[in-house]
Amino acid sequence: MHRQRNAKIVATLGPASSDPDTIRALFDAGADVFRLNFSHGSHADHRQRLETIRAIEAETGRPAGVLLDLQGPKLRLGTFTEGAVTLAAGDAFRLDLDREVPGDARRAPLPHPEIFAALVPGTDLLVDDGRVRLRVDACGPDFADTRVVTGGRISDRKGVNVPGVVLPLSALTDKDRHDLEFGLKLGIDWVALSFVQRPEDIAEIKALVGNRAAIVAKLEKPAAIHSLEAIVAEADAVMVARGDLGVEMPPEQVPAIQKRIVRACRKVGKPVIVATQMLESMVTAPVPTRAEASDVATAIYDGADAVMLSAESASGQYPRDAVRIMNSIIAQTEADPYYREELAIAGGAAATLASDGIGIAVRSVTEALRVAAVVAYTCSGYSALRMARERPRAPIIGMTPSVETARRLALAWGVHPVLCPAVADVAEMSDQACAMALGEDIARPGDTIVITAGMPFSVPGTTNLLRIAQVG
Repeated sequence: MHRQRNAKIVATLGPASSDPDTIRALFDAGADVFRLNFSHGSHADHRQRLETIRAIEAETGRPAGVLLDLQGPKLRLGTFTEGAVTLAAGDAFRLDLDREVPGDARRAPLPHPEIFAALVPGTDLLVDDGRVRLRVDACGPDFADTRVVTGGRISDRKGVNVPGVVLPLSALTDKDRHDLEFGLKLGIDWVALSFVQRPEDIAEIKALVGNRAAIVAKLEKPAAIHSLEAIVAEADAVMVARGDLGVEMPPEQVPAIQKRIVRACRKVGKPVIVATQMLESMVTAPVPTRAEASDVATAIYDGADAVMLSAESASGQYPRDAVRIMNSIIAQTEADPYYREELAIAGGAAATLASDGIGIAVRSVTEALRVAAVVAYTCSGYSALRMARERPRAPIIGMTPSVETARRLALAWGVHPVLCPAVADVAEMSDQACAMALGEDIARPGDTIVITAGMPFSVPGTTNLLRIAQVG
């Protein structure tokens, strides 16, 4: 089941896509990685979905990745006496820690001392996804006197964003820790961490996860963009979470931020997912808008490893069509000759490691020769990711003896993950690579393939071997 495209599709599962037939339909339509959103659904729901994914994987023989998306901290107002109030621009409005007293048109409880600890006069607070904006006039450890900048209606438990400051708050809540341990026991492949503000947030979850899963840093706060390179270096992959970014930053800045994040990830060879509202109209319509099709194509032209469907596949009326159309947009975009020019413009950095040199050499060979496939023999996934960093013209076969590595590689650009027995020497590896390229219908007898690996085998991060072989 070799996809006829390079960029991958992440599909979120939910009420509209929980039964085995629908999940299989999403897989057949092009989903490479399935997202389990732990902001919604019970543990029993997620367990059932993962078991279905693994059954499909076993039936088809194609590894499928599973991404656990943690909810993260949710900063919310308390309750109101009348259920809702309307604030007008210029009104004074007080926030405090007293959750026992319901709010009214003059004040509201905000039961998050971490917010008050970080506030200074002039800070903006966004309520209900930015529909109401408050500016802090005065503040203390347990209160903030604000002035309404943009008025509107607010009600019980509406979310609060603080875009201008780094909050002294862990990205992991007690719920997240419980969900994380549950997911790791199930055998998920990737963990997406919400509310990332600094590289230390990634280090915190890595200490809990170890080598049981790989970490995706969700970039949804301006503070994370200020530490972009450090966060990318610490994480295993990155998600451009444009929904929250568009709340905490002016929406006109999000496209440039998206390009900056994608380029930062490409330079160091880390997978990057572009997410949120990509085909949003398909929640209720069988076809996307032309602007949405262009949005997906832009992410592909930029060189993103994957694009993601959220509500479109989780709760929309046309989940299979959303995956099918996204698959078609990717394939059409990658068929455009201009696509290769764009990839070259946004290419990786200069070689600094032996693995970088091997990757650049592979790209040169695939451009100079008629190469049917690049086969990266890898135990950790490192060799395959270094090849994907260079975006070669030939498809990449991620040949690995580790099922966990194969599933994680389902997220990486251009990598077709395949399980194989462990090899003892280079000759055996070459034989298996040729047989694999032939068996997966990627190469034919007489075709040339390029093989990469790290010597000695089973040592992560040692990609130092390039071999050219002929199939058959």
